[in-house]
Amino acid sequence: MNIAATLPPLRTRFNPLIRPYLVLSVGFSLIVSLIGIPFAILWFLGVGQWWARHYFDKLECELTPRALRYRKGIFVTVEKTIPLENIQDVTFIEGPLLKRFNLSILKFETAGHSAGQANDMKLIGIIDAHDFRARILAARDEMKRAQQSVPAAMDTTDLAQVESLRAIQRSLEEITALLKERLPKP
Repeated sequence: MNIAATLPPLRTRFNPLIRPYLVLSVGFSLIVSLIGIPFAILWFLGVGQWWARHYFDKLECELTPRALRYRKGIFVTVEKTIPLENIQDVTFIEGPLLKRFNLSILKFETAGHSAGQANDMKLIGIIDAHDFRARILAARDEMKRAQQSVPAAMDTTDLAQVESLRAIQRSLEEITALLKERLPKP
């Protein structure tokens, strides 16, 4: 049995400084678009703080032995589950504004099973993001190793089944031959 499969999910924690970061980043985006200036005033007067507080309270992220699950949203809840085998890369991003708030972004690049299904996901504000990134990559590698060892075991099982089926087929051919000998010929 795989030891990693028995481990409980690893729940991450988010840095509370994500709230002022979100208020500022959305507010500055509103100011940059000139038509958003009236909305930016409302945003900075309280709507942004309310939104950021509730957004932060709803953030969830957990790493299981087989997948990464992320949940966010206030009015519309978004939940994403990414199988670990689909994670191609986990990028650590840190910029001047993010450093100011002691935050970072983990960007997950995933691949779908067919062309055009590639996906990207970003997580902002995970505490100990470097450690979490390392754990995700280790869990992915462990799962890939486990999957590579399973086909060898399946091959021996398949070979045993094929050999059993061949023995059954030989027995049926013998029975058919005996029946042909014993049945009267017309």
